[in-house]
Amino acid sequence: MNRHIDRRTHRIDTRISWPLHGVTASRELERLTQSGLPEHQLMQRAGASVAQLARAIAPHARRVWIACGPGNNGGDGFEAGWHLQQVGWQVCLTWTGPGPGPRDAQASRARAIGAGLQIQEQPPQAFDLAIDALLGLGGDLSQQRPGSEQMVQWLIRMHSSGQPVLAVDLPSGLHGDTGQGGLPAPRQGQRHTLSLLSLKPGLFTARGRDQAGQVWFDALGADLQAIPATAELIGADRLPRLDKARGPHDSHKGSFGDVMVIGGAQRGGSSMAGAAVLAARAALHSGAGRVYLHLLGEPTLDNDPVQPELMFRSSLPADDDRLCLVCGCGGGTEVAPILPEVLGHRGPLVLDADALNTIALDPPLQRQLRRRAKIAQTVLTPHPLEAARLLGCGAEQVQHDRVRAAQTLAEQWACTVVLKGSGSIVAQPDRLPQINPTGNALLASAGTGDVMAGMIGAAMAHGLDGWQAARLMVHRHGARADARAAQAGAQSMTASELLQARDPC
Repeated sequence: MNRHIDRRTHRIDTRISWPLHGVTASRELERLTQSGLPEHQLMQRAGASVAQLARAIAPHARRVWIACGPGNNGGDGFEAGWHLQQVGWQVCLTWTGPGPGPRDAQASRARAIGAGLQIQEQPPQAFDLAIDALLGLGGDLSQQRPGSEQMVQWLIRMHSSGQPVLAVDLPSGLHGDTGQGGLPAPRQGQRHTLSLLSLKPGLFTARGRDQAGQVWFDALGADLQAIPATAELIGADRLPRLDKARGPHDSHKGSFGDVMVIGGAQRGGSSMAGAAVLAARAALHSGAGRVYLHLLGEPTLDNDPVQPELMFRSSLPADDDRLCLVCGCGGGTEVAPILPEVLGHRGPLVLDADALNTIALDPPLQRQLRRRAKIAQTVLTPHPLEAARLLGCGAEQVQHDRVRAAQTLAEQWACTVVLKGSGSIVAQPDRLPQINPTGNALLASAGTGDVMAGMIGAAMAHGLDGWQAARLMVHRHGARADARAAQAGAQSMTASELLQARDPC
């Protein structure tokens, strides 16, 4: 989604979709915006916005430490210091120096010094708020960068203080495209980031979500339509609705589609049936009219006493292009013999877990997957290690640039792909990748991925295509965990609790 955003500071939440611009696109947007303004005005706008947000997030603060870096990010910090001094705050400025820096940053530094502010060599002993204006776009904290050691020390001091920290544009060292770099997020103190001109993808995936904390945005008058977005943030405002209660009064169970879950291998004393049962229950709770369960291996389970509505089947049914298959949850090695038949299915298909691991090792199955994906809706739901196997690389390479990895997978397999993790990515060939802003660490629990697969299957059985089903259910999946985290005393969430949770949006 691209649209013009007027100059107001927005708190980013999950109700609104936002265009995301990577580093290159953001720099071009900055160039275009600056070209239409008098010299130095864009930096003055940025500094005023930082100061305004500082007062909003720390209304009782009076002592602020602003750590300024060598570039334009530091200039924004000097401008913010000037504004905060004007309203009576005690401002301590530190600056990495030396060197003149960009012309705009020089002017802002001179304005702050001219107003009586002094640059201190050391951080203050006490402060109510810290502003990280050290590094912005393209900045990294590598040892090769001059001044990195000092910046790291200052950042550690900020984040160990227990006081709120406001990062200007990006947390210092965090890559705007990938969400990698920077310092590990501390467990104390509030973290805020004011993204300027554009929202960067790296704020919402990988390490970015922890480092950025609460994200705010001020477009500073930029026209976001001027430069194509790099990705989009999924918002509830642009998702389809699935609400059986609003369906036709004469509906019946066949009106809302059928799902069959294939997996949950049992053999000897080993059983992974729970994974398939969770996926099947999730499909049922997500609105599917009928849900079938086909367990692999030597199943001993033939009913679900908790969810007796599930129908167990010993084999796949005759092919029905209205039936959505969800295959792989707890499938183990037992899934391999059935995959050719599954991939030959003409209806919608969700492939998860061991189905993906098996395909990654089998070239004939890979060719079959590519053929079927061209004629039938197909969604892959890998976690980073499963994605790495499909790409033939290491999981660390996937995590290094999650957006690119998801898009590469989608193009390689001609499928909709959900790359799970912090800031799950939904990708499809010839579409902008989508980053999901919902979810939290409560999802770091066995079985939550199986629940997601079942939820997506239910949406596809209901009639949504893979792209819409994946976006909707990935967002709902995380939103349920966010609702649980907002409850007093919430410390954990099982997959069973997740699938039965009400959708908050």
